[in-house]
Amino acid sequence: MSDVSLGINLWSQASDWPAFLAAARRADELGYDHLWTWDHIHAIFGDPLQDIFEGYTALAALAMATERVKLGLFVGANPFRNPGLAAKCVVTIDHISGGRAMLGIGGAWFEGEHKAFGIEFGSGFGQRLDWLAEAVPAIRTLLDGGEVTSEPGGRYAFDHLRIQPLPLQQHLPIVIGGGGEKKTLRIVAQHADIWNVFGTPETVARKNDILKAHCDDVGRDETQIERTLGCKVTIRDTSEEAERVRLQTLEHNRTPLSRVEGDVSFWTGTPEQIAEIIHTYRDVGFHTFIAEVAAPYDEETMTRLIQDVRPMVEGAAVPA
Repeated sequence: MSDVSLGINLWSQASDWPAFLAAARRADELGYDHLWTWDHIHAIFGDPLQDIFEGYTALAALAMATERVKLGLFVGANPFRNPGLAAKCVVTIDHISGGRAMLGIGGAWFEGEHKAFGIEFGSGFGQRLDWLAEAVPAIRTLLDGGEVTSEPGGRYAFDHLRIQPLPLQQHLPIVIGGGGEKKTLRIVAQHADIWNVFGTPETVARKNDILKAHCDDVGRDETQIERTLGCKVTIRDTSEEAERVRLQTLEHNRTPLSRVEGDVSFWTGTPEQIAEIIHTYRDVGFHTFIAEVAAPYDEETMTRLIQDVRPMVEGAAVPA
């Protein structure tokens, strides 16, 4: 892929619906390639009992309110729903949107929201990834029009399950988030169309090499998997002003600075500085970037990322 692809992930916490909806429409108007929101039922930054909207319900509404942008969860929590129901939800959104849905999914990590809602969290991350490894191929089969019956002894008990209607898209993409090197990346190699990860250029380059090894092992063409990187961007004319805005945003989300110290996914600075950061990730094979935007939604950053930064990045040479 020669050009950079940009998405917006709207934090669904600490906002009212009109502001959330307006930000989604603005992302669509600006020409972002994809639009995402969380799949959380408690806030994950700051006070967990802040206002937050449910993911699939929000996506269905955004499907009606937007015209061109692709839509997905960043990423869906597999334990929240039976995987057959998750497939059914995303197919419905695909029809509402005219064929713009993506199915995001991961193992889930936030124990507090599962406990509060009485959702089984499993014995640990390893078990949840085993559930994910069972869920994803079933979802792929269902999305492609096949029938699923579960093997005895697994997490799920599908019984000659098919779904109708099928997606409008001939191949609805599955997006898997996570960087676990033994289990998650193997599931990505086997089934994902899109992979999302966070980390420094060195970290994601190493994980990318591990993913390639898994692809070789399972017989998958690794170029079929789109690599995406998550980031949290604030853009202003000076780095000092960008940092001031970032701190105000954290305060609005009841998040002390100590909570995010060392988080390398925060990119704060001028358009030139953000473009330079993107170059370092392009150098290690990442060309798709998903910028998380927290409430109160920063329209200046959304606008300048696509109107100022994107031309700087696309005008630069891409490594062979």
